[in-house]
This record gives sequence, C-alpha cells and structure tokens, in this order.
Amino acid sequence: MDDAARIRRAADDAVADIEPAHLRERLDDLLAGASMAPGALALLSARAVDESVSTASVAERGAGVQLIYEGLRLTRRLARDEPWAERDPDEHTDPNVDVLAADVLVSRGFYLLARTEAADAAVDVVRSFGRDQTLRRDATPENARSLDRSLETSVLELAVTAGTTAVDGVSPTGDAAAVRSRLTHVAAELGRTADVPLPPAAELLSGDLDAVLGSTPGEGAAVDDHVRSAIDH
Repeated sequence: MDDAARIRRAADDAVADIEPAHLRERLDDLLAGASMAPGALALLSARAVDESVSTASVAERGAGVQLIYEGLRLTRRLARDEPWAERDPDEHTDPNVDVLAADVLVSRGFYLLARTEAADAAVDVVRSFGRDQTLRRDATPENARSLDRSLETSVLELAVTAGTTAVDGVSPTGDAAAVRSRLTHVAAELGRTADVPLPPAAELLSGDLDAVLGSTPGEGAAVDDHVRSAIDH
C-alpha cells in the first residue's frame, strides 16, 4: 500500500536523529513491525476533502499520528505485561529501553502535530489514554478490554482530524465538515471492531472504505450504505 509506505518513511525520518544508537535501533524495530493504518487514514482523509492535495504535505501529519499510536501502544503493553516483575534487576535493560522508546515516539508525534489544527486533539488522545489505563487497574476483564480498545478508536479519530485539517480552506461548516463528520464515524466504528493492535493498513482500510473516504457529502443514503459495508468487511 503506497500510503502505508509513505507514512513508514516519514515516521522513520522523524526519529532518525535519536541517540544513542541502541535506542534508535529499538525505534526502528518497532516501526518496522507496525501497522501504518493510522497514518494512512490521515492521507485518505485529506484526499476525501481534496483529491488534489499533496501527499507530501500530509505525510508528516500522518507520521505524527502514527508515532503517538506506537508510543501509547507500547506503553499499554508494558503496563499490562509488567516485564520487570519476573526479571532479575540486572536484566531490566530491554524494558527500560522500551519505556524510553515509548516516550520518544509520543514526543516526536506531538512535535510533528504541534503547529497543526490537530494539536489539541493529540493532547486529548494522550489524556484519555492515561485516564483509561488508570481505570483499567480496577476494571473487570471485559471493561479492561474496552478501555484498552479506546486507544485505537481515539487514534483513528485523530487521524481523520489530522488529515482533513491539512487541506487549505477546511472550515467547521459546509461540505468539508460533513466529510469530516462522516469519516470520524467510520474511524470510531473501525476502532470499535478492528483487531487490537491494529492490523496492516491494507487490511483495515479496504477497498470499500476507500470508496467511503472518496465520497462526496451529497451522496446521502448511498454513502451510509458504503459506511456500513466498510465496517462489516
């Protein structure tokens, strides 16, 4: 998937200057095995508003969303697995590096979105994640799974915000707003139903969903049918 490759390159570039080398290698490994679905959704969302938008101008925003997701996803895994619990103190290096990696990923993601209209939404994602993970400590297994899944939902919604606001002339009213509203609905449903962590971009963002993202607001009920088809795929 070309969009996924673009996001991967942009995310790699964003952490290329990180030192020491051991930490940067860990970041490279994490990104190499990651789904690029959140970043790819940002690109698709931008094109849903303006098909002529420059991919390069949006890829950095998509990478910001991607890095935030990877950092929070790693944090979630560390909190759940507690890799320090059964290790000798002398063997804590890898988990400690993962903690640093998670911090770097989120920080670089914020940096890429800091001067965009998605900056406040990115802050909300991290705040919600912290609240949900705190509640998770005393939650039932079913509620814990729901709280964990909220990260995927909020990140995909952030991707829509980052993508749709990247296009010149986007405003909170009019057709662009209608497209954004519909895309946010699709993102929320994908976050609710997709595997956790997210599957590859080519799997999550199917051909049916591409049709939804490229639809115009005037298509009415037909668009809603496409939305349901993409969600059920």
